[in-house]
Amino acid sequence: MSTIRQPAEELFQEEIDALIEAEKHPVPEGWRMSPRSVFTYVVGGRAGKREITPKYIGHERVVEIAISTLMTDRALLLIGEPGTAKSWLSEHIAAAVCGDSTKVVQGTAGTTEEQIRYTWNYAMLIAKGPSEEALIPSPIFRAMESGTVARFEEITRCASEVQDGMISLLSEKVISVPELKSTVGARRGFSVIATANTRDRGVNDMSAALKRRFNIIVLPTPATLESEVDIVKKRVRDLSGSLGLQSEVPADSAVEQVVTIFRELRLGATLDNKAKVKSPSGVLSTAEAISLLTNSMSLAASFGDGKVGARDLAAGLQGAVIRDEEKDLGTWKEYLANVMRKRGSAWRELYKACDDLV
Repeated sequence: MSTIRQPAEELFQEEIDALIEAEKHPVPEGWRMSPRSVFTYVVGGRAGKREITPKYIGHERVVEIAISTLMTDRALLLIGEPGTAKSWLSEHIAAAVCGDSTKVVQGTAGTTEEQIRYTWNYAMLIAKGPSEEALIPSPIFRAMESGTVARFEEITRCASEVQDGMISLLSEKVISVPELKSTVGARRGFSVIATANTRDRGVNDMSAALKRRFNIIVLPTPATLESEVDIVKKRVRDLSGSLGLQSEVPADSAVEQVVTIFRELRLGATLDNKAKVKSPSGVLSTAEAISLLTNSMSLAASFGDGKVGARDLAAGLQGAVIRDEEKDLGTWKEYLANVMRKRGSAWRELYKACDDLV
């Protein structure tokens, strides 16, 4: 039975193998390929005769800084708005560096310090007392043992005292297990890539002590309409293939219209700056646009003719924009009347489909 989503190191195994085989630069201890090859894997290029597809479309200097950070004694923290590909970038860097992107701690309000360090099989603990067999290591513990990369998603969603449990791990690179009177030191190649959402700022702010253990990189939102359209088109094509959607990929014009709507509502103005618009309460990120178009493909395949039309897009747009019925419905109606309705024949079909739903 196939899995819904394969980790990056499995999905792009052939590209990773090609880069390792074609390696011409020094490979750091604990890494599978050189920093230059990791960069090629992430942004695209060639490995011998094989083309390497780009995984991240954005500022290449940001990728270089992120990769080089992992060669130092500091961890990496990727910060950005929702949908700026923080998790996507961290997964692919980990896959290229160590061939395993699955050692992940998911930060939530319920995350405990045990999930960062270790816990116990309590049945074995009661029966036989503390032992290595009863110890259940965390993903970070396993990364330290194996000299690989651990990922900490949405670190600011965790309580402050849980976050601060990372301070000694990142400083000393050692986990103490007092019950076994032992310590586990990190092997060469160990590092942590954490992500944080700027929308969560103020929920559980990171302490200054913890911030000092990270090299912090802010991932920007796509600078132009064209770059965001390119990102959305690539990810929609990739997702439609992996999900097996029996629908045609949306036309370039449809993708551009969806991205234009999202950018304008996000920025609070039309792209030509001729009119101000209200912004809804939801996060109209690049990731949200990708999800909308993928859902439209599913709708067209399941209940249409397999071609994504205006009605399919309109259903997704209404669900994405209207998250708070009282505030967002009025904002969406105003945008339809004052912006979309005036855009001419190229937008008429989408405008009518959207207007019919509200």
